[in-house]
Amino acid sequence: MTINYFGCVTLLKKEILRFLKVYHQTLFSPVVNIVLFLAVFNLSVGNHIESIQGVDFAVFMSAGLIMMSALQNSFANSSSSFVMGKVMGHIVDYLIPPLGALELLIAFAIGAIARGVCVAIVSYLVILIFVPLKIFSFSYMLIYLLLGCSFLGMMGILCGICSETFDHMSAMTSYVITPLTFLSGTFYSTNSLPPIWREISHYNPIFYMIDGFRYSITGYNDGGIGIGISYLIILNLILGFALFTMLKHGYKIKN
Repeated sequence: MTINYFGCVTLLKKEILRFLKVYHQTLFSPVVNIVLFLAVFNLSVGNHIESIQGVDFAVFMSAGLIMMSALQNSFANSSSSFVMGKVMGHIVDYLIPPLGALELLIAFAIGAIARGVCVAIVSYLVILIFVPLKIFSFSYMLIYLLLGCSFLGMMGILCGICSETFDHMSAMTSYVITPLTFLSGTFYSTNSLPPIWREISHYNPIFYMIDGFRYSITGYNDGGIGIGISYLIILNLILGFALFTMLKHGYKIKN
């Protein structure tokens, strides 16, 4: 299979410049949101809960919020690109050039990962002003950040392919992505849940993303680190293959 590297890099550059051009909305606004989340939780329950599973409450919350924001923005980047292309009519710009399904998938996925990683870096640096965060394992942090943002970025591509309007994209965000994110252990330890709900929560892929990233900062985790990495790799491969097939056949794009 011949890959159009120049076209792929050009599209990737366009995706990255798209979110960097409006950095106040794509990078700084998410940080403001998680700082507000952190402030509200600290003011409301911080005095009553000093630690969760031996981890300082503010540190526990901060790690989850950073990853949550990175994942949500990865999804938003790729999904908005596709839906804007459909609604505004410039989706044809992706189809006329000699770009195959693989080039489109790589460019949009890496663009989403880039935005997620940028949001995570900015969030970490800003929260560092208020909370003494450390890095327990940089390698695990990078692995979980890349795997998590990759999965949500490809979920965004899937949403963009299937959505015809911004309402459809908002529906998937509201009914799928947000519930999975909030029920992933971002704000609590799943070990505190009843056994049946703890088992159910461990099927949620975002749980492993949050849990693995939290481990990279605190050294504490609710699930298995190796299990989480394996689970996310398998899900990324399955979703990537499904998207490649859909893009190759032009599903809901070339009609």
